[in-house]
Amino acid sequence: MVEVIVTVNYKNKNYQTNVIVNKEMSWEKIRLLAEEQVARQWGI
Repeated sequence: MVEVIVTVNYKNKNYQTNVIVNKEMSWEKIRLLAEEQVARQWGI
C-alpha cells in the first residue's frame, strides 16, 4: 500500500486529496478513486 496525493478539479476548483492504494493499481483507477472521494467530501 502506498499513499498518493492527487489534485482533482471539482466544480472548477482544484482540491488535493490523499488516496491509499495498492502499488499495482493503474493511474486511471487511482484518479477515479480520488474524484469520488472529493465528490463525497465536497458534494453537499
